[in-house]
Amino acid sequence: MHKILLISLFSAAGFNVFAQKTGKKPLDHSVYDTWQAVSNQNITNDGKWVVYVVKPQQGDANMVLTTAQNTGKIIVPRADTARFTNDSKYAVFLIRPFYAATRMARIKKKKPDEMPKDTLGLITLGSTVITKVPGVRSFKIAEKAPVIAYLAPSDTVKKPVAADTSRRAVATTIAPPTREGADLTLKQLVSGKQRTFKFVSEYQLSKDGKMMVYAVTAPRRSKEAQSGVYVYDVEKDLVKPISSGRGTYRNLVFDETGKQLAFVAEKNPERAPVKPFKLYYYTLGKDSATAIAGPAMAGITPQWAVSGDGRVYFSKSGSNLFFGTAPIPKPADTTLVDFETAKLDIWNYKDEYLQPQQLKTLQRDLRRSYLAVIHPAETDKKVIQLANKYIENISQPMGNDSRYVLATTDTGTRVQAQWEGGGNQEAYLVDTKTGERKKIIPRTKARFQFSTGGKYVIWFDAKDQNYYSYSMETGKKVNLTKATGVKLGEEDNDVPDDANAYGIAGWTADDKNVLIYDRYDIWSIDPATGIAKNFTDGAGRKNHLIFRYPMPGGGRFAALSGGSGDDEDKYISTKKPLWLLTQNEDNKQWGYYKQAFGSSNAPEKIISAPYSYGILQKAKNADVYIYTKQSFDKSPDLYVSADLKKEVKLSAINPQQLQYNWLTAELVEWTTPKGYKSKGILYKPEDFDPTKKYPMLVYFYEKVSETLYGYQSPAPTPSRLPITYFTSNGYLVFTPDISYEIGHPGPSAVEFVNSGVEALKKNAWVDGKHIGIQGQSWGGYQVAYLITQTDMYAAAWAGAPVANMTSAYGGIRWESGVNRQFQYEKTQSRIGATLWDKPELYMENSPIFQFPKVHTPVAVMSNDADGAVPWYQGIEMFTALRRLGKPVWLLQYNDEAHNLVQRRNRKDITIREAQFFDHFLKGAPMPVWMDKGVPAVDKGKDWGLALSDGNK
Repeated sequence: MHKILLISLFSAAGFNVFAQKTGKKPLDHSVYDTWQAVSNQNITNDGKWVVYVVKPQQGDANMVLTTAQNTGKIIVPRADTARFTNDSKYAVFLIRPFYAATRMARIKKKKPDEMPKDTLGLITLGSTVITKVPGVRSFKIAEKAPVIAYLAPSDTVKKPVAADTSRRAVATTIAPPTREGADLTLKQLVSGKQRTFKFVSEYQLSKDGKMMVYAVTAPRRSKEAQSGVYVYDVEKDLVKPISSGRGTYRNLVFDETGKQLAFVAEKNPERAPVKPFKLYYYTLGKDSATAIAGPAMAGITPQWAVSGDGRVYFSKSGSNLFFGTAPIPKPADTTLVDFETAKLDIWNYKDEYLQPQQLKTLQRDLRRSYLAVIHPAETDKKVIQLANKYIENISQPMGNDSRYVLATTDTGTRVQAQWEGGGNQEAYLVDTKTGERKKIIPRTKARFQFSTGGKYVIWFDAKDQNYYSYSMETGKKVNLTKATGVKLGEEDNDVPDDANAYGIAGWTADDKNVLIYDRYDIWSIDPATGIAKNFTDGAGRKNHLIFRYPMPGGGRFAALSGGSGDDEDKYISTKKPLWLLTQNEDNKQWGYYKQAFGSSNAPEKIISAPYSYGILQKAKNADVYIYTKQSFDKSPDLYVSADLKKEVKLSAINPQQLQYNWLTAELVEWTTPKGYKSKGILYKPEDFDPTKKYPMLVYFYEKVSETLYGYQSPAPTPSRLPITYFTSNGYLVFTPDISYEIGHPGPSAVEFVNSGVEALKKNAWVDGKHIGIQGQSWGGYQVAYLITQTDMYAAAWAGAPVANMTSAYGGIRWESGVNRQFQYEKTQSRIGATLWDKPELYMENSPIFQFPKVHTPVAVMSNDADGAVPWYQGIEMFTALRRLGKPVWLLQYNDEAHNLVQRRNRKDITIREAQFFDHFLKGAPMPVWMDKGVPAVDKGKDWGLALSDGNK
């Protein structure tokens, strides 16, 4: 019944729309599931093959394998997680179960072991034959060889099936796995040789693919295999046991050469109250692995042991072996009776972290380990403890072979983080040979990091807004950025805290130079002397161009390198010009420029266009790049190019967009009453007619104009305004930028939002009597405040708003367990003072004290599992306006977060939001949930989405 109702609403939702000059239909709520996106793209090391996945929002994806010229295209239904081998000859991927099969299994409440399983797919590039292995749990590829290993329950491992690329499903019976391990198969892709091992629980390949280590957890009295750890020599096809006995084996790891390996294991009796781990070490040719670290062994802290949860890894040279240690946990008291034992949380003012935060991090803390190192080749294998309970955080330079590690701690300043948002840090160097610690920087508001090669420690001092370096060789501290003469912290910072730095691009070889960002340009600075050169020749500031260099791990500015992440990829190359991702701050266009080291000229423009460009992903051994490109009217498709001027379009997603009335986007500018210049985006329907009047919706947060050329995919919303849906259905949508005056965030929203709306109302095609506003979280707060200051809005929608800063100030952000005071004193809420020092500011900026002035109908979303804004804030808003007789509705999604997570709820709120604004801005009939409500006795039976017959 509910499903039929939703379908009818999907079909009818767009009935009240403007005439379509283009003949295109408006979007409705039925289109979301099939709208596609490109993901998981990758390119072979030789640059000749590309793989990517086209995913609908809900349903079965397709993996596309094609040449860089977009020929020889193969489509593999439901495939994902594709990897190329290092030799650029093979692709390995997982084929997911049919969405319908997984959905039905969930409907039938199948156990995890009974759910449909993945299938492994293998293909030789250039071939059309796919080899499939059903029921695979996981797979790994040797980093530098065409060798793979995969794990699958024994009941599903059959002879691999050669299959074509049709949509025919592979028939297989998936049996529940046993408590013991599964079947591990190693396959050499060139020769086709393979071997299978029984009851494997953990496994790892050496980088060169010549060795494999695996752990066996076999049933008792098994005749097929014995529990323990084994090494398999792939070339010789020989298996050697190196550790035996039942137990738990974890973190199997090879060194760089594949000649050393280590793992942690516990072989304690099954009924032992505690089961501490030991660290085992093995070198090829030895008889067996040896325990080299464990309880009461050399260097291990008394009552501590090796952690089974800590990462284990070798340094690049293999001379250092790092692992985690932790206190041996206390055994559980089995004499306690649960129903006779008190259950409570005890808060103490001396605690470094509040109890809610401790409870949030409890599982992580129970698994916390502290980094230690051992030198396995030395005769005296003594453990050197690098971290401890006082100094938990350790960082290392590339290769992990440095004599020293960098240790930082905020211990002792964590209580004040409650109101400051973060503690000041101390920095130490810890000797990996002796464990001795040397404090190099006293407590400072900074974040410390190593240079890539480990010759310097670098940090940004938030107080004086400069970068500093510390030489590991000389111990000299140098101000790196004083000579630049520009701000390195955010110039437009508008929160009551020290400005954040723009960041570091990376280091050149041998740590000779560090590249640091200002607002626009990039500086190349000698870390030993502080001598600085504007790498982009000042062209950024002069032309309002924001230059950024994508380095590994930098999010949008991530690696311009493909392959395995070799050490040379971690340095910025000075041998070739750098590709700089660039945005024009004035017109918001994106593009790429190139700049060479040693050049005295401004960067060379390669491309700048009304698009948003993704990162360039480079083929490791060829100057070929893949990247996405999008605009407000063009889906983010995948392209391949050598120079970005001559490009090949690989994907063509969402052709159905041409059937629908889409949107256009333009940058608008205005001057606020106080004389501030501001920008925003105005979205119009594709069939916009300047002779007509259009209702307008205003959506805001802080600053959004930089997203002008971003694609707005039709999708059910987690909280924000679904812009594409509304423009397609005859609305204008305006998204203004807002700057803030410290202590007056509410009036600042009035200053920027209202003035922007007033500027647009001067256009004859804006229906000034039918304007609505929508915001979520901080935007929801601003909606709540704006409707107390003006009657210009015909309807308002506030998601997760704070209505009362005085009651929200001391609350808890339950998703993290931290207190909310810092938010008002230092960050987004921008009051800049305590509640008791400036109570008048908290009251001035709290909408609840001015609710009697509200005349705007308002809908509030406030969910009972909100971990960011206390959900009672929405209740305060609703109950206050309800008492005042104002038209107000509250949507409380059960067990939902700050932003809706469950797709069913996202679909629901998208329908309700459209109904709400259609009623107040277009005169559409009221739905039942707004007109008459939905009583609790009808919950789960009637959603109130039907249009009420009591309204015209």
